[in-house]
Amino acid sequence: MSDDLVLPRAARIFVSFVALLRANGFSVAPEQTTSFLAAIELLGPRSLEHIRRAGLATLAPPPERRATYDRLFDIHFRGTDAIEQAEGEDDETVRLQEEGRGEDEPPLADEANESGLAAARAEALVERRFAQIPTSDPLRQLSREAARRLPRRRGHRRRRARTGPFADLRRTLRDSVRNDGEVLRLGRMRRRQRPRKILLLIDVSGSMKARTEENMRLAHALVQAAGNVEVFTFGTRLTRVTTALRLKRREQALSAASFLVSDWDGGTRIGDALQAFLAVPRFGGYARGAAVVIVSDGLERGDPAALRDAVAKLSRRAWRVSWLTPLATAANFKPQTEALIAIQRFVDDLVDGGSSAAVVAHLLSLATRRAA
Repeated sequence: MSDDLVLPRAARIFVSFVALLRANGFSVAPEQTTSFLAAIELLGPRSLEHIRRAGLATLAPPPERRATYDRLFDIHFRGTDAIEQAEGEDDETVRLQEEGRGEDEPPLADEANESGLAAARAEALVERRFAQIPTSDPLRQLSREAARRLPRRRGHRRRRARTGPFADLRRTLRDSVRNDGEVLRLGRMRRRQRPRKILLLIDVSGSMKARTEENMRLAHALVQAAGNVEVFTFGTRLTRVTTALRLKRREQALSAASFLVSDWDGGTRIGDALQAFLAVPRFGGYARGAAVVIVSDGLERGDPAALRDAVAKLSRRAWRVSWLTPLATAANFKPQTEALIAIQRFVDDLVDGGSSAAVVAHLLSLATRRAA
């Protein structure tokens, strides 16, 4: 009886990298793994760049997924501290300047807002670690029902249909040839239905710290379930985390997002964050015709006028604007904070966002709601 094959300790990290690629949707054959190990043995290697090139040559990731390959490589071999922004993505993070005095030193996150029950103005730059917990029932429901229940829009392309506002002349003429030139039935067409864009803006300030982790897990589930979702976080900065959340494994995705976002549990500057979002043309384009969902308690420490103007601009671009706040726990909720009062007339929904079940229920009900 032959002994079981034991993988050399030095080779385990390379084989586990191949397993990570497979877990994130890359097709890697066993022969490619063997070639990868052989290439590494042949090269030496002298640096991590040699390992990266050996992987590109033997594992052959698709060109359109090169950025994902590089991000997974950095996460696996260098850790999250070494992940750098890809070239050409300098505007992924928009810095919002602090209005306070320059000599004031920003406090640590725990010192700035230990309880998470009040809004703060100061900026606290920290890195957050996410606990590994099982997927909750609302997130499973979102993954299961998103494809058929998320809102859709009419596309420009047309498809065949029994009834419709457009005549299908090509099919009608083709059928008439089969019937000796007689037109027995006029073919009809209608526009195809396409998934509507969803823009998710998540408040990660200190006053929302009790909900931050679950909101990020929900964002990852939404990005995985629908292909046209954009996710931003905001506190004292605005950060696009869509690319990180596209990683298939939740732990890997949240780890990458935690590196990108530096204002966890810090101050609250909602108006400035939304103004920064609208100031970048590429970002502002994400909101055009989209279902915009803002998850925030609305405890603003900046100028309410800036928040009001930003939400007004969003409402003119978006298909629907929903503001989900943990404060709206009752059915007859009426806003009490100055910020929520200022934006109330510009949003289509001001509803409960204090639990994953409430957020998921609202997302899945958007298709049945009419834009105001």
